[in-house]
Amino acid sequence: MIKLTLVIRVVDYNGSENSGEGLMMGACMQQSNFCSYQNTDIFSKQTFQYLESIMHSKKVEKDHYLFVDNDPADRLYYLRKGQIKITKMNEEGKELVLYIFQEGDLIGELGNSLNSLYNYSARATRGCDVGVIQQKDLERMISQHGEVAVEFMRWMSNMHAITRSKFRDLMLYGKKGALCSTLIRLANSYGIMKQEGIVLSERFTNTDLAELIGTSRETVNRMLNQLKKDGAITFKDGTFTIISLEYLKTACSCEDCPIEICRI
Repeated sequence: MIKLTLVIRVVDYNGSENSGEGLMMGACMQQSNFCSYQNTDIFSKQTFQYLESIMHSKKVEKDHYLFVDNDPADRLYYLRKGQIKITKMNEEGKELVLYIFQEGDLIGELGNSLNSLYNYSARATRGCDVGVIQQKDLERMISQHGEVAVEFMRWMSNMHAITRSKFRDLMLYGKKGALCSTLIRLANSYGIMKQEGIVLSERFTNTDLAELIGTSRETVNRMLNQLKKDGAITFKDGTFTIISLEYLKTACSCEDCPIEICRI
């Protein structure tokens, strides 16, 4: 299977190429590495130290599952190393990728009852080192340090906002809008700013993109070709160049969400 490296090169309205200086993409201002945000950045240093004190380590091999659909939702997972895909399978066996978590992210949710279950699965796309936080330990810590509860409310609010924005793009703006939104999110999550544009540090196939927007690889192929025909992107020898970022933003009615929301 061919892997594709995406390169984003921004062109101004007048057609001249922007070298990147002063570039803003959502809340992303020009920087050397767009992968600088993790969803745990919302926690204070003190709170994160509290969390580390109640973690126990777990190793997950590539292509193994951290948890699966219908497992008890009674713990959180801090990804110290590796990458985790959150997936949901439909009745036809088609997989939709809901999130891609990277090093420094906190994964999972806590149920509001003893019988709460996950309704999605978490698969390791490479070998992972994970810190596991039991719900009972977290609840005990929160009872002792009330300020942690406020920070967890903010973390949960951010996670819900990411989910809402993704489903908005998938449901309201068609497959083309979903693809354009996904390219922007990938740039925010994995982009490295270089002179030629924003280069993704991760490699993705057309199948990977299809799973992120809930469609077929063939549909993604057609849409990418149409984007090229429209002058929004070019691709050669597996390398993508996005000529018009404004085109992508218009296609998905981009709301310029902050970096903590506009991520994959």
